[in-house]
Amino acid sequence: MTTPERKYRVEIQSMMYVSGEIADPLPEVTGLVEDIVRSQVVELLLCATQQSARRGSRSIGVEDLIFIIRGDKAKVSRLRNYLSWKDVRKNAKEDGGGGDTEANLLDDPATTNAPGGPAAAPGKIRKAKVRLPWDLSSIIPIESLHDPDNPEEEDEEDIEANQATLERLKNADERTRVMSRDEYVHWSECRQASFTYRKSKRFREWCAMGAVLETKPSDEIVDILGFLTFEMVTTITEEALKVRSTEQLLQGQEGGRKGRKKEPGLFDGPEEGVEPLQIRHVEEAYRRLQRVGKGRGLRTFQGGLVRSRVTLI
Repeated sequence: MTTPERKYRVEIQSMMYVSGEIADPLPEVTGLVEDIVRSQVVELLLCATQQSARRGSRSIGVEDLIFIIRGDKAKVSRLRNYLSWKDVRKNAKEDGGGGDTEANLLDDPATTNAPGGPAAAPGKIRKAKVRLPWDLSSIIPIESLHDPDNPEEEDEEDIEANQATLERLKNADERTRVMSRDEYVHWSECRQASFTYRKSKRFREWCAMGAVLETKPSDEIVDILGFLTFEMVTTITEEALKVRSTEQLLQGQEGGRKGRKKEPGLFDGPEEGVEPLQIRHVEEAYRRLQRVGKGRGLRTFQGGLVRSRVTLI
């Protein structure tokens, strides 16, 4: 049996490094993560195709992908924020006339500091809120309940969903606090890793998108899949790091009972480097992320084979 070609080893290596792994993970581990992400993308596309067929459409839409992951409020909140800022950047480039970037447009004193007049309108760029068909505001007009002077007012669900993002930012701050300048530059470059940015054709071939979907998806769908694949790698890596920490804790307790634990001395050599993630850590992390539904175990007494459903990460 031939080994499948690895097309995203460098990208996955960078994503895992940003998520807390060492800078050079094992090749077999990155290959396993790539296989998991590919299967997740194919399963996501199949579910989106079924969802679009229910509403009588042959092509999948943005709302189909968001509806599938609607149970994860933190991920949906980050995705909606990503789409909102993407729309802001697109509008800024169009309003800049091609010569000005969005950064120059936002920092232009002629537009941002003007007290009024026609020059003040272009400088005030507001982030458009992505509305979903199943939101209450899409069914019942309740715009009057929000403050018009504060369009980015967050509700309780957004505040709750942003807790996971704040936790990630806190972990990233604690990790980069002890980095040198060169290490931080490398870490910042790794944050830009993507499955789809300027790799749209490679991504379509990698996940066999032409065989799964009936029609060619839009560029926005590909960008959303690129965002979700980054989330998948991050989630798998974070869970695998928890598995490794638990394993090291148990080994340390066993070593303490047997008298193997030794206090560091004054003339002891430097401690060994951090052990990279092993295949067993990723496999256990994937097993934990595959949540078993309620009552699934009782089906084994009914006879016959039951296809276990893959849980999307």
